[in-house]
Amino acid sequence: MKKIMHIYYDAEGDLFELRIGEPTPSYMKNLGHDIFERIDEKTKKMTGFTILNFKKRTEKFKPIDLELPDDLEVVL
Repeated sequence: MKKIMHIYYDAEGDLFELRIGEPTPSYMKNLGHDIFERIDEKTKKMTGFTILNFKKRTEKFKPIDLELPDDLEVVL
């Protein structure tokens, strides 16, 4: 089964979210600077991330760098 990448932006809340695969029970790990990593409760693997104040960051041209787990596969 192919995984779907879900990308969502809420302009009113200025929140950007990227999720890989279907939603699963998960928790958010605060990485600092309004960036949160979505962790699957069962597998303990990263399944996405959320960035608060996203538009404010892009207006100020601040880069967003996220450290990804070694076992993350992105296949195109």
